[in-house]
Amino acid sequence: MAIEIKAPTFPESIADGTVATWHKQPGDAVKRDELIVDIETDKVVLEVLAEADGVLGDIVKGEGETVLSAELLGTLNDGATAAPKSEAAAPAAGAPAAAAPAAGESAGDDQLLNPAARKLAEESGLNLAELKGTGKGGRVTKEDVLNAIEAKKSAPAAAAAPAAKPAAAVASSVVLSEGDRVEKRVPMTRLRARIAERLVDAQSSMAMLTTYNEIDMKPIMDLRKKYKDLFEKKHNGVRLGFMSFFVKAATEALKRFPAVNASIDGKDVVYHGYQDIGVAVSSDRGLVVPVLRNTEFMSLAQIEGTIGEYGRKARDGKLSMEEMTGGTFTISNGGVFGSLLSSPIVNPPQAAILGMHKIQERPMAVNGQVVVLPMMYLALSYDHRLIDGKEAVSFLVAIKELLEDPARMLLDI
Repeated sequence: MAIEIKAPTFPESIADGTVATWHKQPGDAVKRDELIVDIETDKVVLEVLAEADGVLGDIVKGEGETVLSAELLGTLNDGATAAPKSEAAAPAAGAPAAAAPAAGESAGDDQLLNPAARKLAEESGLNLAELKGTGKGGRVTKEDVLNAIEAKKSAPAAAAAPAAKPAAAVASSVVLSEGDRVEKRVPMTRLRARIAERLVDAQSSMAMLTTYNEIDMKPIMDLRKKYKDLFEKKHNGVRLGFMSFFVKAATEALKRFPAVNASIDGKDVVYHGYQDIGVAVSSDRGLVVPVLRNTEFMSLAQIEGTIGEYGRKARDGKLSMEEMTGGTFTISNGGVFGSLLSSPIVNPPQAAILGMHKIQERPMAVNGQVVVLPMMYLALSYDHRLIDGKEAVSFLVAIKELLEDPARMLLDI
């Protein structure tokens, strides 16, 4: 019996998706709950699992094709068993022997290279004839192309061309002469396109303004240095970082200034009686913002542990829709990439975002004396339609005071 393989039911905020990778090919054996295909949306990568044991039948939507919510992707033959390799490789009676590579046949032949793998190979300048397939019947898969790209990157530069004839191989297998100008055109990922759309919308739909301040990080650094080993031992390997202090300070400041934690819905202002803080995380697919729920009830260890887990999921493309939706406030740390000062863009429908930056030693005047201190610039971008300048500045000053004297968070003063 054939079981229909369908795309997941997308949330209302997602119109469609793209077939990213088929992990199985027609005729391959599939186990129940085994990953069959990935669907990329503008927010997350959704996994489609097998409903039962069987053999993958027809693929209706190939890699790179657009799919709608619950649309048919392919079929799974329930209870069937995969044909032995010897039989699978043999051509059917009366059919042309094209299922396996013949002598002198290259991987560039259409029957041995699926469209997604071919497109990726051509964009990366790989010689199709030199690709070696590990798929069924010698088929070149997308993973084979990715491995070939990595091998090409790791090859010594001296091996790319003789020293007597310097040449640049830029996204092409053709040797270029000096002075040639090369361009490479690749499609924008759904996530990147969605990020671009939201950033443009945010700047055009709200009265965004940014206020700045700086904080002395020495108290937090001293506290972390003193207790980091004990903290890690106490909390089963969870490391004490700076982000948990900023999340706790922001949580306390949001309680004091409810407008910063609010959002605009049409002509109404929605004041949230909870603090759900999004933490911007960089991944290969782009910037994603998973959300820490009810941070007012979370300890430093819980915050650090959850952020670490989100980071691992982001790198593996495993973040769920629930983990990335909602949020009443966002913190972005550009300092990990070396940013000294920037103006973050608010993530609608939120009203504000806090930007952290690089810690840098600077000479500061303290009680009439010049002292070198580890300083960090903070930036608060906010929607001026909802938040007055006085509230924004006071909010940022509150965070500064809480971080420069961490005992304030414990004493609630």
